[in-house]
Amino acid sequence: MADRERGAAVDIRAVTKTYGSFTALERVSLRIEAGQFMTFLGPSGSGKTTTLNVIAGFTGLTEGEILIGGRSVGNLPAHKRNVGVVFQHYALFPHMTVEANVAYPLKLRRVPPAERRRRVARTLDMVRLTDFVHRYPAELSGGQQQRVALARAMVFDPPLLLMDEPLGALDKKLREWLQLEIKRIHRELGTTFVYVTHDQEEALALSDRIAVFNRGRIEQVGSGRDLYENPKTLFVGRFIGESTVLAGPHEVRGGETVLRIGDERVSHPCQPSGAGRQTLLVRPEKITLRRRGAGPAPGGNRLSGRVSEAIYLGSGVKYEVTLADGTRGVARMALTDAPFALGDPVEIGWMKQDARLLPDDGSSQASQSGEEP
Repeated sequence: MADRERGAAVDIRAVTKTYGSFTALERVSLRIEAGQFMTFLGPSGSGKTTTLNVIAGFTGLTEGEILIGGRSVGNLPAHKRNVGVVFQHYALFPHMTVEANVAYPLKLRRVPPAERRRRVARTLDMVRLTDFVHRYPAELSGGQQQRVALARAMVFDPPLLLMDEPLGALDKKLREWLQLEIKRIHRELGTTFVYVTHDQEEALALSDRIAVFNRGRIEQVGSGRDLYENPKTLFVGRFIGESTVLAGPHEVRGGETVLRIGDERVSHPCQPSGAGRQTLLVRPEKITLRRRGAGPAPGGNRLSGRVSEAIYLGSGVKYEVTLADGTRGVARMALTDAPFALGDPVEIGWMKQDARLLPDDGSSQASQSGEEP
């Protein structure tokens, strides 16, 4: 029953959190609509978990305001916010059965025994653990323990469910299966979900909207598709998906921005938004790869380099190309295309309009060195 009215809107208004001289959050503002699946995405230390803890009431505010369902909760302790929380490490009671673990929040709320049993049975059925009610946490797999933790957070019907990297300790196949389960449960409940992860693929698979965090601020908010296709900053473009990032001196000619990459030049049909150093960001699926000297590559731009890596992906091959100035280029090609070997001299090409022209925020240097942003 996808009843969106069961969710609660969350308003984060100019929230700042400091620890002595360190600023963990700096005037973060965000509205999460009722019934939405919102993911906080970003590298370690970017502020996403601090924001989640501020909403939950585990961390106090330095400045700003938090509203849940239209009510200011800044002065309410965590246990009075009626919020469900799922942690990465489960936090199950080892001496309690699955049934008792899930029933615990209802017992604290003095729900009558018959009603407790009904709600526990309903919730365990939702997470597909009906046959495990009498087992103890030590008798369960990691995925089963995580579903118990999810059931315990949902059993009292909170209008807001917070999840802090709940699948981080699981293997890839189990993680992907549980992603689908969480998405299904969200559709059935209509509860507002706020999910923290540093895994971009997980964020894209689960979310209605994603807030990308960096250094205590939100860089951009949007759907996964919007963030991938229309990043507003170089950091977002690099963090969401793979890309080739080209940086160099630029000039404006005839309404186009021309960048010098080593001894070669590439252009973009838009003018830069600022006076600082500019970059071009090109997604792997937009790039074509040709042998050098095989004729001009299609599109308005091309750069020469050599194949430095070829990675078989099953559905295709990912090629990494070291360009003449040392920049790392990335292209994906179908298995039916002619293969390239390590060291092959090649040209990468793309249509001018298929790149994004973005101010350089320093991420381009990490891109060229192969480091994470």
